[in-house]
Amino acid sequence: MARTYMIRHGKPSATWGDDDDDPGLDDMGHAQAKTAAAILLALPEHARPTRVVSSPLRRCRETAQPFADALGVELIIDPSVGEIPTPKGVSREDRGAWLREAFGGRWHEIKGDLDYDAWRREVAAAVAGYAGAAVFSHFVAINAALSVAGGGDLVMAFRPDHCSMQVFDTADGGLKLVAKGREASTQVL
Repeated sequence: MARTYMIRHGKPSATWGDDDDDPGLDDMGHAQAKTAAAILLALPEHARPTRVVSSPLRRCRETAQPFADALGVELIIDPSVGEIPTPKGVSREDRGAWLREAFGGRWHEIKGDLDYDAWRREVAAAVAGYAGAAVFSHFVAINAALSVAGGGDLVMAFRPDHCSMQVFDTADGGLKLVAKGREASTQVL
């Protein structure tokens, strides 16, 4: 059994619906990324992640990079731990409304051209495949992993704050939740 940390990205410089489809971090987000790296580095050596995995999106890469630099390892970019895919035909302007509707339901009820219940299981399997790693990801992907680990099917059962760290034990290809990180006090959308 190995421990895996799933960390939400730091505060971005823009949100969905703004002009930038792939925003980086703002000043607070960069400070949060440095704090997350310091927390991970302070873990006992036997529990400290040895690999650093990130969603391809800039806000995750920028959050993960300080920890990867401190470890002296290359950042592993994996779309499997990326943002929830937007259905075809849903514009950037309409993505917020689509997400708000999805957040109020269950994984198998999400409208779109993708099997989102299968997507959440794929996210959890990807995270479980990175035993002993720090995985930097997104609000919805974290909820996906938590729902699989806990056996629930609500799309949004938890509101991870920026740089919130979820701790999982990985064994036999699955995830077991050890601890949830800090919950956000603000709305995502």
